[in-house]
Amino acid sequence: MMNESVIKFKITALILLLATVGCTGPKENEKDPNMEWVQLFNGKDLDDWLIKISKHDLGENFANTFRVEDGLMKVRYDGYEAFDQQYGHIFYKEPYSHYLLRVEYRFVGEQAPGGEGWALRNSGAMLHSQDPNSMLKEQDFPICVEGQLLGGDGENERPTSNLCTPGTHVIMDGELFTPHCVNSSSKTYHGEDWVTAEFLVLGDSIVHHILEGKSVLSYGKPQIGGGNVNPFDPEVKVDGKPLTSGFISLQSESHPIDFRKVELVDLSRVRKNQSQLNASLVQLGFGDFTSDN
Repeated sequence: MMNESVIKFKITALILLLATVGCTGPKENEKDPNMEWVQLFNGKDLDDWLIKISKHDLGENFANTFRVEDGLMKVRYDGYEAFDQQYGHIFYKEPYSHYLLRVEYRFVGEQAPGGEGWALRNSGAMLHSQDPNSMLKEQDFPICVEGQLLGGDGENERPTSNLCTPGTHVIMDGELFTPHCVNSSSKTYHGEDWVTAEFLVLGDSIVHHILEGKSVLSYGKPQIGGGNVNPFDPEVKVDGKPLTSGFISLQSESHPIDFRKVELVDLSRVRKNQSQLNASLVQLGFGDFTSDN
């Protein structure tokens, strides 16, 4: 017969083993109940968001630029006499490192008076953005990588989910990419129909811009560097620093736009286990973006 101390030791070891197994996460063929879409925009208010508009203090929603009406997050300029390069961004309250982001948007109406020609039907989903609290009052854009959202002009080819790099560089095709913007391979979306843009962001390793289930642009190693941000705090803009995480923001760039859905799956809990990450992506319908493909 086992003595009492041996029995207690084995019971303790079994409890520790079960606890360890429970913390390892799902195996490759198991579903993870924690992998679900979370609504960043609740369709009711902007309480979970921070607004920063160039030439204005953090938190000042100048001219009610960002508003919620009819269950939509709307960007409007009816309170502007002229746009006057008052670029705005609305930031979700928490930063993320590894995630899937889905944004449903549509461009509507006419561009604000004084908007730049290049900003016609132009907005963006800003990924790995700097903390809005670190932006200067006059700063035009946050340091980030931008999933540029473009609407067609009714005539010309105008892809969306492009890449712009305010204050950043990325690695593309094995080389440091230093130009400000590059087009994706997407089709053009004319009119005022809803468009769904998705982004798979895995820390400072790889980013995919996804439309209709297919990658239209991919790059890696996002890092601070380059221009197209003015002015900025030099203590924040440390060129060469990897962008491992950051805030998500949506852009006000002079053309009215509606956002119907902004939702996210946080992948950070499986970021260190490639098989679990692959299994989660398959479970979420993104099996084309595992390391096996």
